[in-house]
Amino acid sequence: MYKIAIDAMGGDHGSLPNVIGTIFALKKSKKKFNAILVGDPKTFSHKIPKKFAKYIDIVECHDVFSMDESATDVLKRKESTIYKAVDLVRNGEAQAVVSAGHSGATMSLATLRIGRVKGVQRPAIATLMPTNTGGKSLVLDVGANTDCKPEHLFQFAILGEAYAKDVLKIPAPRIGLLSNGEEESKGNELTKGTFGLLKQMEAFVGNVEGNDIFNNSVDVIVCDGFTGNILLKTSEGVASSISKLIKMNIKRSPTALTGALLMRRVFKLLKKQTDYAEYGGAPLLGINKATIICHGKSNHIAIKNAIFQAISFIESDINQDIEKNIASYKIV
Repeated sequence: MYKIAIDAMGGDHGSLPNVIGTIFALKKSKKKFNAILVGDPKTFSHKIPKKFAKYIDIVECHDVFSMDESATDVLKRKESTIYKAVDLVRNGEAQAVVSAGHSGATMSLATLRIGRVKGVQRPAIATLMPTNTGGKSLVLDVGANTDCKPEHLFQFAILGEAYAKDVLKIPAPRIGLLSNGEEESKGNELTKGTFGLLKQMEAFVGNVEGNDIFNNSVDVIVCDGFTGNILLKTSEGVASSISKLIKMNIKRSPTALTGALLMRRVFKLLKKQTDYAEYGGAPLLGINKATIICHGKSNHIAIKNAIFQAISFIESDINQDIEKNIASYKIV
């Protein structure tokens, strides 16, 4: 049975969404797993129903690494919940770690304590974006590496292709390089240098622009972490603003209100497609074991889906394929 370590105290809302999300995952999962909750049991043990208690272990821990602390300081905090959760994976007591806590701390600990897949220079955070056909596109890196070289982005493409094939089950994923124009001559020195390397990959379709992320023209979009993080936050902001604008304008018009009542199902589906909670978390690709980084504002649905992501990762051959594929290409 799979064992998933969960930072029970990580996130903006404390233990409640982490614990409820874990219970929700145990209820909904088709495959049984054991959850290891790392945190202060006084804050959540009473929330665990008796029928699920046999699937949940608790590692008592009271030190919580807060969001406003420097990521590098976490290496000194061996008694923190995120440190202990990551070390459960390092020591073989769990096969995956899920955290809605400090993303930089999670990334640093996973890289240094769990380690990178052989050949991977830098791990990358990947996230799913909705497309206008109802599918998803994978964007990476979205925050792990703000300063990159062409060889780093080339490896991100290899990581993304493996995740798309092995976890998302896309047989022949199309890879695009995010730039300010489709032509090979467009972009900055980083993207131009990366373009030349990516020509080695059969899956590479060329440069793509921002709108291509959402129109299903590609399956994997590669960029540096600085650009990717701005893209991610902007997309979240746009989705939230559109929702608020629709609600505001509906209230102003009786006709619009009537139409909205008739369109409730459509609005519900739209919200589901644009809600980050439906995607769970962002996998940190290139690490030896499954590491899922969740949004700090994650609710129980996001945690449930992050656990499902971890299980899908565990069941795949992604890390073996990443190692094999990296060795097969000429990177520099």
